[in-house]
Amino acid sequence: MAIRILLIDDHSLFRSGVRLLLQRQPDFDIVGEAPDGLEGVKRAKSLAPDVILLDLHMPGLSGLETLQLLVQDLPDCAVLILTVSEEAEELGQALRDGARGYLLKNIDADALTTAIRRVAAGQPVITESMTAKLVAQFRSHTPGGHSGELERARLTAREREIVQCLARGESNKVIARNLSVAESTVKIHVQNILKKLNLSSRVQVAVYAVEHGLHGEDHWPGGAPDR
Repeated sequence: MAIRILLIDDHSLFRSGVRLLLQRQPDFDIVGEAPDGLEGVKRAKSLAPDVILLDLHMPGLSGLETLQLLVQDLPDCAVLILTVSEEAEELGQALRDGARGYLLKNIDADALTTAIRRVAAGQPVITESMTAKLVAQFRSHTPGGHSGELERARLTAREREIVQCLARGESNKVIARNLSVAESTVKIHVQNILKKLNLSSRVQVAVYAVEHGLHGEDHWPGGAPDR
């Protein structure tokens, strides 16, 4: 089944270029586009896409405001931020608000198509150049270590292990194979993790992992889609 995609960006030339690029992929179906956030939310509700490519800086309703409405009204839709903004604050806020990924517009074509397929499959993606900024931002906001919040969350050893897997962008199937457990067991663990941490998405868990040092020394949330 084709991945249904909606484009929300105020630059018509950019939308046209992305549409032409994505239409070359046999597993993509560009169901619509919108020039601003308000129109984007309306079209998303009527079209019910699988993936939404969303710009952050638009006139009227901002990208972050649009994101909040999309996540609220279409919780099963994957919103992928596609922007020129390299601000760590906007990256962090977008992920907290429920974006499944954050890419810069200078990403190459193959990386973009790969990223769309990954977010459609439930995996988080972040442009590689932004991951260091993400870590630095969260570390600056969490002086004195992370043990207090981790203790309050009361994550089990297995749950912390799965948090690390989620931070690496692994699917439930991959996690199950690597940990030698049933995929249904992984799903239950993920649900428990979301409940304990009071989070609503896997990408928010990935952000939490970076913030609290659970991602592992050699891994970043979502991998590196633009290599």
